[in-house]
Parts: sequence; C-alpha cells; structure tokens
Amino acid sequence: MCLAVPGKIMSIDASIPELKMAKVDFGGVIKSICVQWLDAEAGDYVLAHAGMAISKIDKEEAEQTLADFEIISRSLDTDS
Repeated sequence: MCLAVPGKIMSIDASIPELKMAKVDFGGVIKSICVQWLDAEAGDYVLAHAGMAISKIDKEEAEQTLADFEIISRSLDTDS
C-alpha cells in the first residue's frame, strides 16, 4: 500500500533544467521533492510520494487531509 501526502510548494529550484525541485511544506515539515513532471509553481498544493510530486490538488482538499492526519496523530499520542 502506498500513501501520498499533501503539501504546499514554498519555492521551486529550476537551476538544473532536467531535475526541477521544490521545497514543500507538509504540515510544518519542509522537504525537498522533485516536481519535474508537473506544471506547478510556488503556492500550489501537490500530492507527494517517495520524494516526487505525483499530482496537483486543490487547497481545500490538501488542508482537510492535513487536518485529518493531525487528528490521527493526536489520537495515537493519547493511546500510548
């Protein structure tokens, strides 16, 4: 089973034309991921899997999914 995580593109580095990378905010965790195969820009929301953006999604869907992850995380913290 695979899980794609939503995140917001903070900036894009296109200094290497064959490997466009982006700094993406995943609910407060900033990671660098490949956005080479998407038409994306700073401010867009993407689904990422294994260090690559696989699709763009709308802001509301991304924020709801991140909120759901936060609820799950809090639930797991109280169970231990």
